[in-house]
Amino acid sequence: MLAATCCLSAGALRPANIFSDHAVLQQDTTVNIWGFASPGKTVSVTPSWPGATAATAETGKDGRWDAQIATPKASYTPYQITIATPDSSLTLNDILLGEVWLASGQSNMEMPLRGFWTQPVEGARRAISTARRYPGIRMATVPKRGAYEPQSDVPTEWKTSTPANAWDFSALGYFFARHLNELIDTPVGIISCAYGGSKVEGWLPEDILDTYPGWDMEAERDSTLREWERIGVMYNAMLLPVTPYTVRGFLWNQGESNVGRHDEYPAHQADMVAHWRKLWGNDRIPFYFVELPGWDYSDPQGTDAALFRECQRLAAETIPDAGIVCTVDLVRPDELDDIHASMKEEIGERMALLAGAETYGIPGLPYTYPTFKSMEIKGYEAHLSFENADGGLSPNGPVEGFEVAGTDGVFHPAEAVIPLSQLGLTVKKPDRVDEIKAVRYCFRNFCIGQVHDMMGMPLKPFRTDKE
Repeated sequence: MLAATCCLSAGALRPANIFSDHAVLQQDTTVNIWGFASPGKTVSVTPSWPGATAATAETGKDGRWDAQIATPKASYTPYQITIATPDSSLTLNDILLGEVWLASGQSNMEMPLRGFWTQPVEGARRAISTARRYPGIRMATVPKRGAYEPQSDVPTEWKTSTPANAWDFSALGYFFARHLNELIDTPVGIISCAYGGSKVEGWLPEDILDTYPGWDMEAERDSTLREWERIGVMYNAMLLPVTPYTVRGFLWNQGESNVGRHDEYPAHQADMVAHWRKLWGNDRIPFYFVELPGWDYSDPQGTDAALFRECQRLAAETIPDAGIVCTVDLVRPDELDDIHASMKEEIGERMALLAGAETYGIPGLPYTYPTFKSMEIKGYEAHLSFENADGGLSPNGPVEGFEVAGTDGVFHPAEAVIPLSQLGLTVKKPDRVDEIKAVRYCFRNFCIGQVHDMMGMPLKPFRTDKE
C-alpha cells in the first residue's frame, strides 16, 4: 500500500538508513552524508582513513543534518566513520571506498538472483555459491513502496557479497558489479532501487508530470490503481530518500510498462535523466540502460515493442552521456510468455563493458554493436553494410529475422545470407514482393537475433524505411 510520511525517532542521532555498516562510498571525491538528530545540534562526521578531515553540520528545524567528506582513492581496506554530537555518538563499520552505481527501473532490474516464481536466472546457482569470492561487492536494496508526498528516509542497509545475502541481490546489478570489479579491480557498490511494473513516469516528480498531457498525478490519488501503475510515487518513496548518495552513474532497465507510448517516451526519459542529474548536482552522471526484452506483448508478430526499442536507441543517441545495451539475442525461444529473460549475466557484462569503455576509459574493450549503415539494391537482392563490423559478421550462411517490403509496404520474411567473400549481408527478394523497397531485421515484438560481430555482440534491430 502507499506509504505514509516517514516517521523518525525524535532527537535520536542517526545517519540516514542508506549509510550503514558495510557501505561503499564513492572514491576520490567529496561525498554527501546526512542523517537526523535533535534540532540545533552540531554533528561531526569523522572518517578513519589516513589524512581524513572531520566534517561538521548543524541540524535544521526538521532535525536533518547534511555533511560532506572527502574520500581518497579506492581501497579494499575497511574503514570506520564516527558520527557524533556533544552528547552522543555512533560508528559505521566496514566501510569501503570504490565505485557506486544506482540501479533502477522495473522488474527486470528488481529480479533477484533467486529468480521469480517459475522464472529462474541463468547461472544463479554458481553466482550465489561463489559470492564470497567478491568481498568488494556490496548492495543496498531499497524496498518497494510508493507515496504521494516526498519521503525523507527508507528502511535499507548495505549487505556484503555472501551466499546468504546474494539470493536477494538484483541479478543484473550483481552481475554488472562482478564484471566491473574484474575490469577495474576496485570495490563496487550497487544501490538497487527498482519496482516491478513501474512506468518511467513513476520515477518523476509531480511538477514535471503536470506538464505532460494525459498524465495527472492528482487525479489518480483517489483511484483504484495498483501501486505499481501509479505515477510519481516511486520517486517520492524510493528515490528521494537515497538522494543524493554520491554515485558514479545510473543503470536503468525499464520500458515494458510504457510499450505503446514510443512517441513520448524519449522525451520523458530525457526529462527523468536531467532531473536526476540535477538532484545529484552533476549534469554529466553517466546513464546506461537496457534494450526492451523480447516478449509476447499481446502479439508476438506485432511491432509495438520494436518501435519502443527504436525509441530507446533514439534516447541513447540524444541524451548526453547515455548509452544502451542491446539484448536482441539474449532471449530463449521458450521465453515468449516470460517477460523476465533469464540471461542477466550477459546483460550485466555488456553494461560493465559499456561503463568500462565510456566511463573508465579502458581501451580495447569490445563494447560496440554492429549497426545498419546503408543499403544497395541490385535487382532481386539488397546488400546491407554496417558500422562497427570491420571484421565481418557471423555466422557465415543463412540467417533468420529479416523481412522485405515492396511498393505496397507489406513486410514478408526474407532469406538473408552472410557471405564469406565480402563484408556485410545480402537479403533476397521474396516471391510475394514485387521489388525491394525496405528491409527490416528483428523488427517484431518477439524475435531472437542471430547475427553477431566477431566478439559476439549482436546486430542492432533496424528498419531501412526509418533510418
